[in-house]
Amino acid sequence: MADGAAPTLERNRLASASPFEPLYGFSRAVRVGEVAGTAPIEPDGSSTVGDAGVQAARCLEIIANALATLGGSPADVVRTRMYITDAADADLVGRAHGAMFGNLRPAATMVVVAGLLRPEWKVEIEAEAILEKTA
Repeated sequence: MADGAAPTLERNRLASASPFEPLYGFSRAVRVGEVAGTAPIEPDGSSTVGDAGVQAARCLEIIANALATLGGSPADVVRTRMYITDAADADLVGRAHGAMFGNLRPAATMVVVAGLLRPEWKVEIEAEAILEKTA
C-alpha cells in the first residue's frame, strides 16, 4: 500500500466450549488465511478422559471441525505443533496425528513441555492451514 498501512484482512473467529476463551482472550480458531488449534476439550467444556492418544485424537477432531466450519479441511493444514507432557506419549500422539494427516504430511513439531493449563491434559495441538479466500 502506498501509505505504508498494513492491509486490513477479514477476521473470522470460531468459539468452542472452552471456558478459557473469554477469560483469557483467545478463539478456538481464527480465519485470516490460517487456522490454529486446541487442547482436549469436550463439547460441554470438560477435559477429554483417556491416554495421550485419545486426547490427541480429540484435539485433531476439534481442529478438523473448526476447519470445516471455516471452509477448510485437514488437507489445508501445512504445519502442526504437538505439545506433550511426557516423552513416553510421543508414539500415541504421533499415531493419532498420522491417522488424520496420513499422506498429507504437514510440517510438524512435537515438543515435550513441563505442563499444560489443566493437569489432566497430556497433549495440546496447534494446526496452521492455508485456506482459499471465500467469495
